[in-house]
Amino acid sequence: MSLHYPFPEVPAAGELREVAPGIFWLRMPLPFQLNHINLWLLRDGNGWCIVDTGFPDDGVRETWRSILQSLDGPVTRLVVTHFHPDHLGLADWLLAETGAALWMTCGEFLTAHAVWNEVGGHGARYMVEQFRQHGLGEELLAKFATRGSGYRRSVPGLPTYYHRLKQGDLLAVDGKVWRILIGHGHSPEHMALYCAEQGVLISGDMLLPKISTNVSVFAATPDADALRWYLESLDDMAREIPEQTLVLPSHGLPFHGVQARVGALHAHHEERLHALENSCDQAPQSAAGLLDVLFGRALDTHQTMFAMGEAIAHLNYLEHAGRLSKTVDGDGIIRYSRLSSKPAAH
Repeated sequence: MSLHYPFPEVPAAGELREVAPGIFWLRMPLPFQLNHINLWLLRDGNGWCIVDTGFPDDGVRETWRSILQSLDGPVTRLVVTHFHPDHLGLADWLLAETGAALWMTCGEFLTAHAVWNEVGGHGARYMVEQFRQHGLGEELLAKFATRGSGYRRSVPGLPTYYHRLKQGDLLAVDGKVWRILIGHGHSPEHMALYCAEQGVLISGDMLLPKISTNVSVFAATPDADALRWYLESLDDMAREIPEQTLVLPSHGLPFHGVQARVGALHAHHEERLHALENSCDQAPQSAAGLLDVLFGRALDTHQTMFAMGEAIAHLNYLEHAGRLSKTVDGDGIIRYSRLSSKPAAH
């Protein structure tokens, strides 16, 4: 089953396009290969609720200033799906500009502060050691060490207060109820918002129409089964959300077809898992040594960071599933081998 795109044309810069009654689509640029983010403005009585912020740069700030001046009421709430810079990066600035209150999950709020301050296993020095253990070469490791915290460079400041949202919470906006859905794997406690009355899901990065969101294992949780968490979160979402729901993703076009997209993402990751499993059949392999198998293209330094995290996530999945075994060789490198037979189920 293919996806249906009811809005094939993207909004112009600074344009607010209504995609459902009282729900407006705003598209902002990103300085990455993924060159845009979708943001959402919800009418809320005499005011407005913003979902996600965009990436902190002067052009985005200027666009926001123009939009804020054009609104017919105050911004009273800023809802942030997760801690990544394109979603949270302008929160501190927007709160100061509007006087709004911040709403997000505890896991995302605290992770943002841990990453920004490079504490608790978060930060460049921890990542460099993690990638060294997984076989990345010294030249790239040196580049990561020299770059330091990309998050702190991207995000000029963080809010210090917020309203906490949890799984199953109900958020009333303009008299309509939005249910909070929590997903894992892409970030610690990623929030999506579902309004059954309007048949709309604001999916954040958890469910995208064209690409599979990055699923990484971070140094603070080296054995995490992040890919399984992600796929299970998608299954939970597919059970909750009717197929005809309008999905508003953070990247790509709004679409219909939740179950179809979840099925396609399962198939994509299983194909990648089989490729990695087969590559570990003849000799033990490190995550760094398997980047070509998983991605099949040249990667720059920025892309390698995400690729390493994702390779580790797939390999951890296979180890937890009993499809690969993990060893640490005399050189301190973690390598994975295919098991000749799968362990009996318990």
